[in-house]
Amino acid sequence: MTDLLAYPPPSADPAGARPRPAAIVGAFWAYVAATLVGVAGAVFLFFSRDALADAMRRANSQNAARLTDAQIDQAVTIGIVVGAVLAIAFALLHLLFAFKLRAGRNWARIVLTVLTALQVVSLLAGQATVVGSVSAVFALVGVVLSFLPQASQYIAAAKAGHRPGQPV
Repeated sequence: MTDLLAYPPPSADPAGARPRPAAIVGAFWAYVAATLVGVAGAVFLFFSRDALADAMRRANSQNAARLTDAQIDQAVTIGIVVGAVLAIAFALLHLLFAFKLRAGRNWARIVLTVLTALQVVSLLAGQATVVGSVSAVFALVGVVLSFLPQASQYIAAAKAGHRPGQPV
């Protein structure tokens, strides 16, 4: 047991620890915050099942082909389950990309930028919610921080330090 204590802890970057600039750290946490806000919105949706069912019943009353209450309840349940699965999958991917950005991967910065652009377009197209807007603001902060000069230098250095055969 004492032999284990003689060895230094493993470095996060075995090729030589490069300090992460504040811009990368800030971008990482902004993307994490955007993800957590999005997950909170999905959780809120789960707990607003009755309100969703009532809204669907009101819309159904204006339809010529009316659904039964059981069909409405089933549709709401399916919608919530599908929404939750998509929210979890999106959150996990978003976090993966944020961690890859933190490791200096340019492709992750590009993917996060594209996802943020799609989120903003969705808000501008009339899909705006408070949760979506807050999440988009955090994501926009992440985009701005990830393109600051210090962040770009860090990503360029990470790319230059990459050797073929090493994990990306």
